[in-house]
Amino acid sequence: MHAVTIVDGALEWREHPDPEPGRGELLVSVASAGINAADLLQRQGFYPAPPGAPADIPGLEFAGEVVGVGPGTNRFSLGDRVMAITGGGGQGELVVAPETTVLPVPDGVPWDQAGGFPEAFSTAYDALFTQAHLEPGDRLLISGAAGGVGTAAVQLAHAAGAHVVATVRSESRFGDVAGLGADVVVAPDEIADRGPFDVSLELVGAPGVEAVLPLMAVGGRVVVIGVGAGAKVELNLLALMGSRATIGGSTLRARTVDEKAAVARAVEEHAVTPLAEGTVTVQVAERIPMAEASAAYERFASGGKFGKIVLVGPTATR
Repeated sequence: MHAVTIVDGALEWREHPDPEPGRGELLVSVASAGINAADLLQRQGFYPAPPGAPADIPGLEFAGEVVGVGPGTNRFSLGDRVMAITGGGGQGELVVAPETTVLPVPDGVPWDQAGGFPEAFSTAYDALFTQAHLEPGDRLLISGAAGGVGTAAVQLAHAAGAHVVATVRSESRFGDVAGLGADVVVAPDEIADRGPFDVSLELVGAPGVEAVLPLMAVGGRVVVIGVGAGAKVELNLLALMGSRATIGGSTLRARTVDEKAAVARAVEEHAVTPLAEGTVTVQVAERIPMAEASAAYERFASGGKFGKIVLVGPTATR
């Protein structure tokens, strides 16, 4: 097979041995694979793949058809359309994944949307509902709401009955984010009079945490899942004590197979059906051939996108 390959900080389309499914694993012919910030960090040498994942093939999510099954699998069959998060290796023509972590792709959902669904919606769902315990009527702040996870979070929170305040750097994207269900869309420096917030989903990093802490409601929950603007915070403990707020963080990549399987089942129950019904959608900013991953990564890094940049493989025909 061929795969996007990290070579001295650059990306090349190189040939690799075909992977083989082990016990409980599926072999998938990749039709599409979303790009995430972690992929750029891995290319730069700052976010190595976890044990068991290819060290030089990036890709934390994929969608495609099952072309091989290992012993001990019992749910999916050859030809089934599937999607999943993975520790790495998603940006290749073939990938293996534990069957327990795999989700079905609903009929009618195109490959580009399927390839951009698993990481964005799994991350958003886990952070909002498992970590932050978002409830109907909660006032939620989503910082950096125009990206893949942000657009997923807006839709999931709106569907759950939360009041969504979203921050977006580019005013040209305000209408797009509002169209997904955000009740209020403002610039990052315009949240002072929008609180108090029961939940803050932090996708940007340190500046967002510092800005929102004085605005948290009593018992508020801050969940950090992105640090692109900085990872170190000067923390006002008095503000934290006064609101009895909590600050947590979350990643998916390094979790165990069983932990990822639990996330997959929750996402399948609460997000895959809405995807099939069109209640939530994957916002695809651009579709770029997988062999041209270097250009796709540069487009991702340039910012200003709305939703996901998705690499499309040669099998993405339906």
